[in-house]
Formats: sequence, structure tokens, C-alpha cells
Amino acid sequence: MTGYARALRTPRGAAGVTLIGSLTLAALLASSGYDVQSANALAGPGPSAWFGTDELGRDVFVRTLYGLRVDLSLIAVAVPLSALLGTLIGLSGAIAGWLGTLGQRVLDVIVGFPSLILGICVALVLRPGWWALAVAIVLSGLPVFGRLARSTWLAQQERDYVLAARLMNVPGRTVMVRHILPHAADAAVVQTAAGMVAAVFLESALSIVGLGVQPPEPSLGALLNTGMRHMAEQPAYVAGPALILLLLALGLNLLADALTERKPS
Repeated sequence: MTGYARALRTPRGAAGVTLIGSLTLAALLASSGYDVQSANALAGPGPSAWFGTDELGRDVFVRTLYGLRVDLSLIAVAVPLSALLGTLIGLSGAIAGWLGTLGQRVLDVIVGFPSLILGICVALVLRPGWWALAVAIVLSGLPVFGRLARSTWLAQQERDYVLAARLMNVPGRTVMVRHILPHAADAAVVQTAAGMVAAVFLESALSIVGLGVQPPEPSLGALLNTGMRHMAEQPAYVAGPALILLLLALGLNLLADALTERKPS
């Protein structure tokens, strides 16, 4: 059994996978939630609408689950892509010194912008929407994954098996593929789970300021944005999406903790 499989069997790992899996299944089975019933606008929670209704009479619970798809699609696409590109940039110094220096300068420029400011700039250039959110998440994660890969590469350079391979005139590409890349990939996988938590909150922050997905398409952040305008009349409009957001973040955090604390296989 690999270290990852053992991690997922720990209490934290199992709880994280169960929570994320349940939310994902519920999101996939949810209807669109676009049915307008103006006569039932801003109704409180009840058996037919667990989180009440919004300003157009739409079921907030159904829209929350449907909006959860946006967050899940973002973390499933943007974060792994950020991990891949960041790792390649971090390891580029092993291919050519000037390439590694260039990559580090690019990361230095990106890290100079807080994630929220970077996301706002991207949204203003690309126009608010799913693609702008995805690009913002990818860019904000590059410095983390890039520096992690570079530090892994530098640490592996001094290991006995790497030094022995070089003494035996093993080609640098072979050393990279067999010894350094697996360790860099392992570190990236662990960081990916943590990066997904940051991505969820970045989506919510950008959507709350109106730079996320645009109406009528829902997302957790977009629902919080519109819900806050009616919080006095319908508190569940905000509390419901906020609860789902926290449950998603909790599941991802539990998974990240389990992967971080796993024992090597």
C-alpha cells in the first residue's frame, strides 16, 4: 500500500475524502435552480427550500449546490495546472541556468502582488468570469509551486544517490527523471491539496467584489455577494452558502493534513 493510500485511510484522510465526495456528488446531482417564483421571494428556510429563497424566489439550497460546481471545476482544473507549470518553472534551472534565473524572476514579479490584487487585475483584463478566475488561481499558485520545486531540487542535489549517479556519469536527464522529479512531484501533490483551499477562498473573495462568475450563473462567492444585500430579510441566504463553503474548505484541509503527515511508502 502506498503512502498516499495509507494517508487516505487515516481518520483525517477518510473524513476529508468522505466530505469532499459527498459535496461533489450533491453538486453533480443538483438541478440548475433557475426556476423563478417571484411570489415566493426571500422566503425563510422550510421543508421545500432548506436555505430559503432568493430575491427571485429561487431555491437557495439548490442554487448553492449548483454553484458549488463552479468552485469544484476551478480547483479541479486550475490548481493542478498551476502545480504543473510551477513545478516546471522551479526545475527549469536544472535544464539551463539562464532558464532557471528567468523563471525565478517571473515568480518574483508574481509574488509581489497579493492574490486578491492579482485576481482583480486579471479580471479587469479578461473580463469577470470562470476563465478569469482560473487564470488568477493559476498565476497566484505559481510562486508557491515553483519555489517548492526549486527547494526540492536543491535539496536532492546533495543526496548520496544523486552524487553517486553523477560519479558514475549518469546523464543529467536520467538523474532528473529518476531521482529529482519524483520528489518534486510528491511535494507538489501535497501542496495541491492546500492550494485548493486557497483557490476556494480566492474565488469567493473575487466573486464578493463582483469579479467572479456573472449572474445568472451561481457560485459560492457569487451567492454570498447577492445574499449579503438581503441578509437582514433572509439570513439563510448568506448562512447557507457560507456553510457549504466552510464544509468544502474543511474537507480539503483534512485531506491536506493527511497527505502532509503521511509516512513514506
